Amino acid sequence: MPNPSSAVSRRTLVTAIGATAAAIATAPAAHAAAPSTTAAPSTPAPAAPGTQAARTVTVPATRARSAAGRAAAGVRTDFPIQYVGVSWDGPRRGGAIRLHHEETGPGSWQPIATGCAGGPDVAGTAAKAAPVSAALVPAGGAVGYDLRLPDGATNLRSTALDTTTGPARTTTLSPTTPVTFCGVEYLSRAAWGADESKRFKNGVENSPAKYYPLQTLTVHHTDTPNADPDPAATVRAIYEYHAITNDWGDIGYHFLIDEAGRIYEGRWSGDDGIPGHDANGNAVTAFHTAGFNSGNLGVALLGTLVNQEPTAKARRSLALVLALAARTHGLDPQAHVTFVNPVNGVTKPVDLISGHRDWLATDCPGGIMYGTLPALRAEVAAL
Repeated sequence: MPNPSSAVSRRTLVTAIGATAAAIATAPAAHAAAPSTTAAPSTPAPAAPGTQAARTVTVPATRARSAAGRAAAGVRTDFPIQYVGVSWDGPRRGGAIRLHHEETGPGSWQPIATGCAGGPDVAGTAAKAAPVSAALVPAGGAVGYDLRLPDGATNLRSTALDTTTGPARTTTLSPTTPVTFCGVEYLSRAAWGADESKRFKNGVENSPAKYYPLQTLTVHHTDTPNADPDPAATVRAIYEYHAITNDWGDIGYHFLIDEAGRIYEGRWSGDDGIPGHDANGNAVTAFHTAGFNSGNLGVALLGTLVNQEPTAKARRSLALVLALAARTHGLDPQAHVTFVNPVNGVTKPVDLISGHRDWLATDCPGGIMYGTLPALRAEVAAL
């Protein structure tokens, strides 16, 4: 069982990650590339000799329209909707959505498959998923939608999201993109277009970062469409849904991985250049397993893995991220441990590399992906 009171120093963290990256250099993960919705970088100002200049790029600003109660059941927009974020209190099964398209009008009713149970950890209380039922539904450019709830459901909330056609927003990238940390490439939050203002509410950070020693690693899928033509836009939709609609203050995962194997930095963890950690090597708390977040690192594969496996590139990047985390923190990828939440004392016996459904009542990370976890643990241990 991991020692919840231990911490990894920054020097140990950097050294261990560097050693792990070197050990797997013979079979690296897919190189990351700039998000497809990021415009061509502007011409950088001349840099001083021997230095590199930062670059500015433009990313579509996220447009959103939120509603609650009766108003949330019938929404029309003046922008194309890529996703509809929906949540309610009550039964997980039985909800339905009907999309409206400008040319064809209302479509047929489709069932809503509620997705991952997430949310913050609460001190002094037992683990509880919140909201009870939630989904991020692809809308394909619809201009409106109607919602139908299961019997007994209350407190409906919905948000229409456009992450591709909004007004251009300028952001600053590091001199090189993608960012490379100890030989491992990933897309920083700025590179995929995270609007950091969304972490704040009324001028105050909504969910200030907290850090704890890492104990476990959890695999998710995002339950979004496969063969995604614009995964960066999907990451921005998840960010908006988690940070604003669900009021978590940030995206719920530490890392996300698309089908091309690109690794996306998730939960904000500071400006020290160590994704997912603070300068002392403790893991930032995210929101991917309500009640079991603190000391638990969440990695989400973009797509739906109910009836199909992840791509080879996505799986390789997943194994890489898990191997880096396990070796850095001295964890055995094939161990069975007792997780102890340092915030509320909740305990859970679980595999060190687990699936979301091992923690909470959810289908995540999809039936096919879940069935491959024993093989994944062996792959990670072999790196």
